[in-house]
Amino acid sequence: MRFWISTAAALAAAAPACAQEVTVKPLLEARTRYEHVDQAGIADTADAVTIRARAGVELSHGPWVALGEAQGNLAVVDDYYDGLHGLATRPTIGDPNNVAIYRAQLQYRTKPLTVTAGRQRIMLDDERFVGNASFRNNAQTYDAVRTEIVPAKGVKLDVTYAWDVRTIWGTDGHGARQRGVGGNNVFANLGLATPVGTLTGFAYLIDQDEPEVQGFRLSSQSYGARLAGSRAIAPQVKLTYQLSWARQSDYHHNPNRYQADYWLADATLDLRSWKLNAGYEVLGADGGGALTSFQTPLSSLFKFQGWADKLTVTPPNGVRDFYAGAGYGWKKLGRIDAVALQAVWHRYQSDRLDQHYGDEWNLLATVQVKKTQLSARYARYEAERFATDTSKFWLQADWKY
Repeated sequence: MRFWISTAAALAAAAPACAQEVTVKPLLEARTRYEHVDQAGIADTADAVTIRARAGVELSHGPWVALGEAQGNLAVVDDYYDGLHGLATRPTIGDPNNVAIYRAQLQYRTKPLTVTAGRQRIMLDDERFVGNASFRNNAQTYDAVRTEIVPAKGVKLDVTYAWDVRTIWGTDGHGARQRGVGGNNVFANLGLATPVGTLTGFAYLIDQDEPEVQGFRLSSQSYGARLAGSRAIAPQVKLTYQLSWARQSDYHHNPNRYQADYWLADATLDLRSWKLNAGYEVLGADGGGALTSFQTPLSSLFKFQGWADKLTVTPPNGVRDFYAGAGYGWKKLGRIDAVALQAVWHRYQSDRLDQHYGDEWNLLATVQVKKTQLSARYARYEAERFATDTSKFWLQADWKY
């Protein structure tokens, strides 16, 4: 209700401006994906062919921008457990059928100030703490008011109050997989440009105020800092790097009492057409109790700790992820605009008790032809002390107007 009241009030305030000349921009995009999952311990494999479409319009006049966008996801082949319907006799693929409002927002935008109210996408930094979960067809959005202020060159303050998180589970979401998770969430970033990169201090207060969602145990407060930058070290050679640290503890109704640390060190070397990457990410543990390790429930989880999705909820003993990868790309091969290949290897350890969870390989090939991107993706998780052996394969086509 608060979402509709705030959006309606903002639209009413903008009415005089909208009576003047308005620029209209259509929003259209589509995705078709085949996903296959073979998981040890489940006799049947999972196969999904889904079609996701989004359509909307953006109206702008001067500093005012109003946007509305709907999305729908349809399973053409549904030999999988979507996380909501039926029995889990096949592996889970988290793309249930859905038709919903994806975004409905009003924005006031000037050079020093941007305010966005309504249902919106929010992607902060590398999306480790707050993201859009764009890989899933029913991507994550927020009913929120976001304020971005640039008071001086090289300084940016970004503060959001979100009262509802619209999840990937869509309109049929229920139980632990709600369609929307209410709560008084606050996301605050203060960024400063320095000679070595952007230094950001952040505070993320995540309020999962729904008892069905892990009994409030995903509510947390995280405070930390991040440095992200790049530097040319030779002709056609560039180093990009990220360093991040945070401390997390329980928040609001969370019955657990814990503290856990987060660390990230990541570096990528761009060498002409090659990209070489390595990193070490730690989601720390406290005493080994369930949900007392560092959790990131609003993250774009698919981007982190491998595509097999074995560590989307951090285990009680935490996780240490050492990863290394390489990629190669070509530009303008005939009518093809770009081709890229990538391979990444992960080794997962616990943060406490020195357990080797398992290893994972991720492979990706993409082809860009004008507004269409084609991709083939593979993940193989080999379990040692955590979860089970799992293979996943995707073929995907994305088009955007």
